[in-house]
Amino acid sequence: MRLATVLFACVATVAQADHSLSDRDIEAGAALYAESCASCHGTKLEGQPDWRTPGEDGILPAPPHDVTGHTWHHDTPLLLEYTLKGGRAALEARGVTGFNSGMPAFEDTLTEDEVLDILAFIRSTWPERAQEVQSQRTHAAD
Repeated sequence: MRLATVLFACVATVAQADHSLSDRDIEAGAALYAESCASCHGTKLEGQPDWRTPGEDGILPAPPHDVTGHTWHHDTPLLLEYTLKGGRAALEARGVTGFNSGMPAFEDTLTEDEVLDILAFIRSTWPERAQEVQSQRTHAAD
């Protein structure tokens, strides 16, 4: 009985960690991505050219959100904060200072649910292995 309780607690933790991108509206996320994100991150999630090389202003171009980028390397809470608060503020909240991010804040134009739909759409385009890695990183962040 004690083992069953421990196993149930572990399963509940994993389920709770993944709940934010489960059962999201992928179609709504795709439409919101097209409206709010594609102008910088590309209609096919391809990002801007030379996204790893800062421009003359020191700001990195918008990275791809497909599997060739690094979005899947980050936990869901960071991706949510990054989108709502903007890159610089989200990183500063985590102790990373001096990073001149070009990512604006969307908290005045998108709700948390809308951003989660967008993130679920983006995640749905990745291969299963990338989804697993991102899920594991999200679990580690909890």
